[in-house]
Amino acid sequence: MPNQSDKSGPDRPQPTEERRLPVLLRSAWYALNQTFRRRIAHLGLTPDQFTALRWVSESGPAALTQRELTDRMTSDPNTIASLLSRMERDGLIERRPCDTDRRANRVALTDKGRRAFEAAHMIAVQLQTHVLETAVPAEQRDAFLDHLAGVGRVAREALTDSPRP
Repeated sequence: MPNQSDKSGPDRPQPTEERRLPVLLRSAWYALNQTFRRRIAHLGLTPDQFTALRWVSESGPAALTQRELTDRMTSDPNTIASLLSRMERDGLIERRPCDTDRRANRVALTDKGRRAFEAAHMIAVQLQTHVLETAVPAEQRDAFLDHLAGVGRVAREALTDSPRP
């Protein structure tokens, strides 16, 4: 006799392709990312550049090291180094040697980077507000965002518990 707590037994309906978590998350992320990409294109920014500007802006005067930015953007060091090189070339950020670790660089916004971030941030807030107000009833928004954060947390914990190949 199957265990009553077994949620994957033959009597449990299997998720359809439209109800699989990875498919739903990817679809939502892709649509949101592409919409945002179009809405900020006139600023000369990509969504990844906006994300980097946001993290650096939120870090305050101390600025983030390149490694800290890599961790917050959940990316790899080579990708972030390339992204920052383009942003530095475009005058959005500057990298300075870290006071406490000469091998590290701190990333700071330039005036141009701050202006670009502020313009893109207004667009990001408008888009998020529109999506949430349209897709999620007001009384469920906080719970929805809490659940989404929980999915991310549990997935990161699962990654930590997973053996490396």
